[in-house]
Amino acid sequence: MWLVDLLFGPFIEYSFMRRALAGSLALAFAAGPLGVFLVLRRMSLMGDAMAHAILPGVAVGFLTAGLSLTAMTIGGMITGLVVAMLAGAVARLTPQREDASFAAFYLVSLGLGVMLVSLRGSNMDLIHVLFGTVLGLDDGALLLVTAASSITLLSLALIFRPLVLECLDPLFLRSQGTAGSFIHMLFLLLLVMTLVAGFQVLGTLMVVGIMMLPATAARFWAGSVGRQIVLAAAIGALVSYIGLLFSYYGNVPASPAIIIAAGCVYFLSIFFGPHGGLMQAARQARARRQRLSRISELGKL
Repeated sequence: MWLVDLLFGPFIEYSFMRRALAGSLALAFAAGPLGVFLVLRRMSLMGDAMAHAILPGVAVGFLTAGLSLTAMTIGGMITGLVVAMLAGAVARLTPQREDASFAAFYLVSLGLGVMLVSLRGSNMDLIHVLFGTVLGLDDGALLLVTAASSITLLSLALIFRPLVLECLDPLFLRSQGTAGSFIHMLFLLLLVMTLVAGFQVLGTLMVVGIMMLPATAARFWAGSVGRQIVLAAAIGALVSYIGLLFSYYGNVPASPAIIIAAGCVYFLSIFFGPHGGLMQAARQARARRQRLSRISELGKL
């Protein structure tokens, strides 16, 4: 009974903890699978770039309408899509690689967003935008996150096979017509939508953590894309619960607590994961040495 109170008491007793858990779980279920595809495309930093890209639009929405969820969401979606299209166009029309193009646009967006918030907002406003207010989610923010996550998961289910193919061999899909460009733009749209919805929960800086850390950790435990997607969502949900619990009992900010919990799972995965983990690599190296030793002994005989 004591253990049940310890693990579930805060969520049973306080409605803000239940809202925080519901919003975090909804975000984790969509962000993890998107992170797996970013890892598959070897574009892990694109999520970080896009998270910063929405900052100017969020800042404009905040400056014009205050802490209006609608205004900040529309602003974030517009700037995120504009940056995605411009960075993609630069990558396709010039010799510059896509990751370098996104990095350049994200740095400009970050500087512009911080400057806009600083013009009229206070430090607390900037912290709200950058780090989110997971413990202060209202009905509108919760509805936005759950709707965005549902649309993302449904869309990923519909385009799963062509999206995997586009990640593994984009030139082949593009050679078959316009399907490759459509799948790529749809994926960017889902990415921007999830990041915009997620900034209310974890902020524009922290939302990338719940997207990439579970995805990179899942890579060490599962070989197929489908299993990695399921595992990334599950890890995201687990670290959200652990982070909120740690925040409640440790009296620390919730968003960093969730990301630190995700980081701990990632580091454990590096050591103990059966698909490329350090322990697995050590066992394989030891097995190779033993085989070479036996071959050497047989040669002496």
